Amino acid sequence: MKHFLLIFIGGGFGSMARYAVGKWLNTDNSIPYGTMLANVLGCFIIGLVMGYILKSNSSHQNLALLIGTGFCGGFTTFSTFALENQTLLKNGDFLHFFYYAFGSILLGFFAVFLGIFLTRFID
Repeated sequence: MKHFLLIFIGGGFGSMARYAVGKWLNTDNSIPYGTMLANVLGCFIIGLVMGYILKSNSSHQNLALLIGTGFCGGFTTFSTFALENQTLLKNGDFLHFFYYAFGSILLGFFAVFLGIFLTRFID
């Protein structure tokens, strides 16, 4: 039951943070920068958390559940990303679709790798 509570708490905070970032940055009908930032930042955070856990050679299951599964799961959103891309395509905005879709994927991968890499310098 404790594991579900950790995921629930982390997911709630992650969802609220994603909503706040979206309200702040998704202001026009071009690229949804709020969703993009949430997804890329979530990738970076999960990279940091998982890199730290792998580096520490100990079990930090609670940290992985609270931040990795809970917060990052609530903060990042594939469903919103997919819907926003569908809207861009439906509106014929192929250039913004290309930048948003491929930029999000590439930046997301880079952010995970960067997060894991940076844990080398954390004691």
